Amino acid sequence: MQKSREQWGTKMGFILAAIGSAIGLGNIWRFPYVAYSNGGGAFLIPYFFAIFTAGIPLLILEYGMGHKFRGSTPLTIARANKKWEWLGWWPIISSSIILCYYSMILSWAIRYLTLSFTKGWGTDTNKYFFKDFLKLSTSPFDFGGIVTPVLLGIILVWAINWIICYKGIKNGIEKLSKIVLPTLLIIMIIIVIKGITLKGASVGLNKLFTPDWSKVKDPKVWIAAYGQVFFSLSIATGIMMTYASYLPKKTDINNSAFMTAFANCGFEFLSAIGVFAIIGFMANAQGVAVDEVVSSGIGLAFIVFPKVFSVMGSWGNILGVLFFSCLIFAGLTSAVSLVEAISSSIIDKTGWERKKVVSTMSLIGVCISSVFSTNAGLYLLDIMDNFINNYGIVVVGLLEAIFVGWIIQAKTIRNHTNSISYYKIGKWWDVIIKYITPTILTYMLVNSIITEISAPYGGYDLPSLLTYGWSIILLGITLGIVISKKPWKEDITYEQKEAV
Repeated sequence: MQKSREQWGTKMGFILAAIGSAIGLGNIWRFPYVAYSNGGGAFLIPYFFAIFTAGIPLLILEYGMGHKFRGSTPLTIARANKKWEWLGWWPIISSSIILCYYSMILSWAIRYLTLSFTKGWGTDTNKYFFKDFLKLSTSPFDFGGIVTPVLLGIILVWAINWIICYKGIKNGIEKLSKIVLPTLLIIMIIIVIKGITLKGASVGLNKLFTPDWSKVKDPKVWIAAYGQVFFSLSIATGIMMTYASYLPKKTDINNSAFMTAFANCGFEFLSAIGVFAIIGFMANAQGVAVDEVVSSGIGLAFIVFPKVFSVMGSWGNILGVLFFSCLIFAGLTSAVSLVEAISSSIIDKTGWERKKVVSTMSLIGVCISSVFSTNAGLYLLDIMDNFINNYGIVVVGLLEAIFVGWIIQAKTIRNHTNSISYYKIGKWWDVIIKYITPTILTYMLVNSIITEISAPYGGYDLPSLLTYGWSIILLGITLGIVISKKPWKEDITYEQKEAV
């Protein structure tokens, strides 16, 4: 007899949780720069093309799989075809690593939130971040000591994750999402409204949205668009299949995928407006071009923006608090979704109670994450994130498409989602999953490998890349195979009628 599976309290609870997982730090600090550097307004053409030919179809795939086979990602894959169970564990291993360094970034955001009240980063934000705060060492193997504020922040992040996931789906994750997502949206709207009223904001926005139509002909721009869509929707991380498995049997899967994708897209554009309005202000204040101010990722969040806030008077304190609160909320919903994807897999495999799994996992998570609180933490984050995103997740997405498209047949999932959805998807979806998505992801993968060979990532030496990069990819595959050989605590035989 199979245990009854937890369920979301409402469909909106699921949608908000899925959107919360998709909306992460990358929406705020990655998308604006990607759009700006790949044609500005012209980037919208490949971006929306990627959403309709990759983002939404892959969401439907993962929602459909999780809902039909009613399990965490490994259980879902195992029920579909036991020989492929290892593919379900690979993204879970990768997500475990992502979660550990994600907790470090959230720890930074918490620290900077407290600094925002007094602008404690000073005038030289670059020096403060690298030397005063992180005390960055000279190489990835020079761990130095523990940065206490970072470690304390990591412990706090894991404590929050534990509290939320300990309470389960309905009383934990769903309640968090219903509070945090609206709050996150309100904060971003305030940032945007204030940003566009700043002197020089129009300069930044013009840079962002002025189309460079020549870029549309560049294959690299299309790769960037697909990469952004793929990475920003939490695809191939084990999250969306797991979340969909908690849905009631009669749920509009296709519509849910469209809602998640468009909500994520909308937040990305909102973030881009806020970011470039503020960057335009900074460029105007310094009398330099936007190109000299704009940045991406960690540099934007912890160096450029604090520098902007420092020259804004009292509004700098307010915007600093709002901005880093935004990072924390966006990161927290993503972190919680990672915890759930991992813990759900362990629960399904071992039969242990949720409270035992989440508690044990949190303690182990703090211990592993503490490595990132050393003076070499930033190096580890940089290398691991690059390899997991550009190789690990891309390969998993590619194999998922092949598995669904060719092994269990795309029409199997399409028929299932159509049977419970108002909007019916046609055979075009089969074509995308079987041919278009694998082709695009293969091209992205080959391009990344060629780039890696011609110019090793970040200028790091080979031992560093082998230790923290390629070995992480190998670890995901190896552990996935090893764990898949272990027996399930309970019979995983799947009864077709359960998913109707």
